[in-house]
Amino acid sequence: MDEISVVIVDDHALVRQGLRTFLDLHDDIKVTGEAANGVEAVERVGQLRPDVVLMDLVMPEMDGIEAIKRIRSICPDTKVIVLTSFTEDEKLFPSIKAGATGYLLKNVSPEDLVSAIKAAHRGEAQLNPEIARRLMDEVSNKPSTLDEEVLTRREMDVLRLIAQGRNNRGISEELVLSEKTVKTHVSNILGKLHLADRTQAAIYAINQGLVSQE
Repeated sequence: MDEISVVIVDDHALVRQGLRTFLDLHDDIKVTGEAANGVEAVERVGQLRPDVVLMDLVMPEMDGIEAIKRIRSICPDTKVIVLTSFTEDEKLFPSIKAGATGYLLKNVSPEDLVSAIKAAHRGEAQLNPEIARRLMDEVSNKPSTLDEEVLTRREMDVLRLIAQGRNNRGISEELVLSEKTVKTHVSNILGKLHLADRTQAAIYAINQGLVSQE
């Protein structure tokens, strides 16, 4: 099994050490680097090209939100999971819009953190339950109605599977399509619905009743 490479970004050395110590216990996860601020984070990611970044938000020199934007620009295949103590909307929504795949609180259990890293690597969104509810509330406050004429039937099928947490490979296997075709469908869905990423698409689909919230 290929190792998932991880870079840890946090301005507290003890936090980084604690995360590294735990993650190093897992044979399929390898911490390849650390950073103490956003500037260092962008540099490390550019050098190491990790699979997943664990990103704190409040840091000196450059905060996590700006670092996410730059990381997504220079290394779009790298998944970023926000790992923070902050639940305020002023941190949450900009982080998701910047391109974070997940948003977890620092009180997350170690087992759930490992599961989130593996899920993010597969391209699945990982959100703290409280955060997911608030994002769904935000989406529901926007004047949008899903009209079947907006999306093709196949795009509707893809959207439902995105909301179920499937990555492109999983969707291609389910619908018997090439991954390239699935990628095109995902791009079309995001463009037609004016959504930034798969996380917003999943929340949108749940809110529209395409899949159960349970």
